[in-house]
Amino acid sequence: MAEYDPKADLRTYLQEARDAVVWKLKELSEYDVRRPMTPTGTNLLGLIKHLAGLESGYFGETFGRPFPEPTPGFEAGAEPNADLWATPEETREQIVGLYQRACAHADVTIETLPLETIGHVPWWNAGGAASLHKILVHMIAETNRHAGHADVVRELIDGSVGYMEDDSNLPDVDEAWWETHRARIEAAAREAAHNN
Repeated sequence: MAEYDPKADLRTYLQEARDAVVWKLKELSEYDVRRPMTPTGTNLLGLIKHLAGLESGYFGETFGRPFPEPTPGFEAGAEPNADLWATPEETREQIVGLYQRACAHADVTIETLPLETIGHVPWWNAGGAASLHKILVHMIAETNRHAGHADVVRELIDGSVGYMEDDSNLPDVDEAWWETHRARIEAAAREAAHNN
């Protein structure tokens, strides 16, 4: 029997979330990866840019391994939410590449340090002390949260849905089934609103 490796489990969940977020950009135009799909401006490429900064900060600076590149939107004096959208000068390739490099830098931290290693998150209250284990859990939660945002944004853009490129994790039904399903949910919502 193989020895249990909790770090391997954590890395698997983090990598699956990373892959899901990047996959949501696939086959979309420059406009579609950038366009704001919510009143607060949520967009696919901005989510990747934001996650690049989080990966580089949490697994870099926190553990004394500063990421060697600037992370746009996280610099001192940046305007609010500057890390959550792409300027016209920033290309998709630049932002995705930055994210991939930040993840690779993070992976070295994860590989080389024990889970019990204590780092210091300067932007957290109370001194910001946190173990690598806690930061891994935090980044899994953070990345999955933004993967959920990306799921909804992508569905709003072109109707594309699914958990992963090769595993939708959805029932194998046709469009008519979804229309009937949605109509049933709408009817239930209206009925509940009328009853209350």
